Amino acid sequence: MASKYDLTKRIAPQLDRHLVFPLLEFLQERGLYPEEDILKAKIALLNNTNMVDYAMDIYKSLNRSDDVPQEMVERRAEVVGRLKALEEAAAPLVNFLQNPNAVQELRSDKQQNLQMLSDRYQIGPEQIEALYQYAKFQFECGNYSGAADYLYQYRALCTNSERSLSALWGKLAAEILMQNWDIALEELNRLKDIIDSKSFSSPLNQVQSRIWLMHWSLFIFFNHDNGRTQIIDLFNQDKYLNAIQTNAPHLLRYLAAAFIVNKRRRPQFKEFIKVIQQEQYSYEDPITEFLACVYVNYDFDGAHKKMKECEEVILNDPFLGKRVEEGNFTTVPLRDEFLENARLFIFETYCRIHQRIDMGVLAEKLNLNYEEAERWIVNLIRTSKLEAKIDSNTGTIVMEPNHPNVYEQLIDHTNALSGRTYKLVSQLLEHAQAQATR
Repeated sequence: MASKYDLTKRIAPQLDRHLVFPLLEFLQERGLYPEEDILKAKIALLNNTNMVDYAMDIYKSLNRSDDVPQEMVERRAEVVGRLKALEEAAAPLVNFLQNPNAVQELRSDKQQNLQMLSDRYQIGPEQIEALYQYAKFQFECGNYSGAADYLYQYRALCTNSERSLSALWGKLAAEILMQNWDIALEELNRLKDIIDSKSFSSPLNQVQSRIWLMHWSLFIFFNHDNGRTQIIDLFNQDKYLNAIQTNAPHLLRYLAAAFIVNKRRRPQFKEFIKVIQQEQYSYEDPITEFLACVYVNYDFDGAHKKMKECEEVILNDPFLGKRVEEGNFTTVPLRDEFLENARLFIFETYCRIHQRIDMGVLAEKLNLNYEEAERWIVNLIRTSKLEAKIDSNTGTIVMEPNHPNVYEQLIDHTNALSGRTYKLVSQLLEHAQAQATR
């Protein structure tokens, strides 16, 4: 069943409701659930937004009718009226911000700016608050571009740290929904810095903020050019990895996928395999189970079976299954890279524990026919300087003795030591900051 590994029900509660719509669109396109169920889910989401016209369209599709309930008509009139009222309340500040000459008077000092706005333009706290409410309402109406602009301008004037943080979450959501991945990544990093340095009323609130941040980041990391590296940098940090293991183990799917498709084999991968080993009995997912089969249990038949499940998971995952049009064909780039690298993982590990390998057996484990496997291995020997040769007479691969490279070992140990030193320094700094705030 294709929906067996769908994570939408786990991910959706950690997202702003507007961010759930792209997930539902993907599920609808893939046909993982009945069309009627998807439309009902969209209607339920729209009930608490101001996207009334969109809700009306879905209602018509769901009920195969051109008529909509009277409460929807009344709700639309209410939204239009509220929008006009907020627009009027924010107008003095909006007009100021749209005047290039006036904006040049703003300085880096917020208090100075607030005094100038009050003295020269009679703009005070009420108008600034109105701008926030207007931006928020625009977002709820689905005008993400306007919302992003107003939230950015609001944060430049806001002196309330909690309200400024709320505006930053809103701007991040708006940039994601507009698919402005570079700007969204900047906002994500800005938000991370605040979450990591802010003093929370409870450690649980800080953990929850990190969980929200990681879920929202999936949109960015699997669309940004450098995202597959950056998801490892974020998710693999101790505080974030601990949050995943205790509160959101399903995110291990995405970290595991990023490690598998990452072109550079990273020092953190060995540590991540330990996490997979710890979690293999408490969380089940074909992608994490594939790594467990290869690197923990050395179950290559199991890894072969898991590869087929992994392909299905990727094709039906809203983040991993991104489709790209290439001429007359539609491809899923991550699927192709995943399968290629997964075969490489199996091959490398299998070769480490065997000196002579039957080509037919290996072809089966790589999910290839004999000729495909032979071409694949010949190319691998040529391109990766693999110390091996193919004996065509016996149909076997003969592995050459592989002596450890002392220089590479030294680099690995140095990287590991640097990582542990960084963690220790971070913990000491955190302890010092905690003491200072008491």
